[in-house]
Amino acid sequence: MSIRLGDIAPDFTADSTEGPIRFHEYLGNSWGVLFSHPKDFTPVCTTELGEVARLKPEFDKRNCKVLGLSVDSVEDHRRWAGDIAETQGARLNFPLLGDPDRKIATLYDMIHPNANDTLTVRSVFVIGPDKKVKLIITYPASTGRNFEEILRAIDSLQLTAQFSVATPVNWKDGDDCIVIPSLSDEEARQRFPKGFKALKPYLRITPQPNK
Repeated sequence: MSIRLGDIAPDFTADSTEGPIRFHEYLGNSWGVLFSHPKDFTPVCTTELGEVARLKPEFDKRNCKVLGLSVDSVEDHRRWAGDIAETQGARLNFPLLGDPDRKIATLYDMIHPNANDTLTVRSVFVIGPDKKVKLIITYPASTGRNFEEILRAIDSLQLTAQFSVATPVNWKDGDDCIVIPSLSDEEARQRFPKGFKALKPYLRITPQPNK
């Protein structure tokens, strides 16, 4: 069965480059990003892992733990880590899960037979502290991900989980937000002391409430 937004992220235990990990226990009260790679020693994956290593302080600032996965062994991951450091200028600094029996890849529906029946697609799952799936993105093997966009989406998810707002197109942290339609104008005035501007009755703009 496929995983949908709002589902509890399936728990699992697996070996990793940083030792055995039980997923839910590892996340604790943090947010999490679980993202898969088609295969070790492949070019796009190498660039992605280097980028996540560079961006790890940004994930840390957001109380978000990152976990990579491919269907190769942890031994292969450790050998691959040298290539990542050499070519990308950043050392692997987060766990990379081994999944040679494809148990996790199957659990998270990361193998799409119409694309390739042996390799995982580039799946991204953002998981909240409540262990529920908040965001799912799937890329084909040939297209590298934009992890700045994933950070932007996490900013939105964390903001909208705390306040009665939504974020508009191309929103970035610090930009104006949208008052959710379920709030009346009176409720919005109480919740947003900075006020709001009504472009339409259903489109009300307010400054980001935690800035």
